[in-house]
Amino acid sequence: MSRRPCTVDGCGKDSHARGLCYTHDYRQRVHGDTSATNRGSVEERFWAKVQKGPGCWIWTAARNHLGYGKYTDTDTWKTNGAHRYAWEMLVGPVPDGMKLDHRCHVRHCVNPAHLRPVTTKQNGENRAGAPRNSKTGIRGVHPTKRGNYKVSVGHNGTQYYGGYFTDLEEAAEAARQLRLSLFTHNDLDRRTA
Repeated sequence: MSRRPCTVDGCGKDSHARGLCYTHDYRQRVHGDTSATNRGSVEERFWAKVQKGPGCWIWTAARNHLGYGKYTDTDTWKTNGAHRYAWEMLVGPVPDGMKLDHRCHVRHCVNPAHLRPVTTKQNGENRAGAPRNSKTGIRGVHPTKRGNYKVSVGHNGTQYYGGYFTDLEEAAEAARQLRLSLFTHNDLDRRTA
């Protein structure tokens, strides 16, 4: 079964929705006009989706399932992280083998001042807190069956133990001190030092 052609004069593509091809349907929905082609530069379209605050610059458009902003350059149709796109536009290319770490822990922030190139390991060091499945709510502190707390921190594939504690606050401080001795990119621990 053949599709009907797009209703825009001279188009010739198959219709997709409302009698329009994909291109003309998109233009009608986004711009209100099937002939609209002046969408501004790639940079203008990108920054139109950013709400700049005194700290974080919040990406207001699409996000992925983890909460990171995502941006599709409609000139090349490449989708990338919005924070990465902002970094490359304002700072330059991200070095090979590096990721961008959100120092502010706001995944949809695109402010280059809140980003830094890091290795995967360094990115894992800069956590906002304990993982969701933590039973104590404190990173590196684990309850034991005897009712006390064990401190352990993973680093380069090895578990480092910081001892056993009966007091949760003492265990939390021991875990922080252990992370400070092992990690280089644990910003939250360093702020409370």
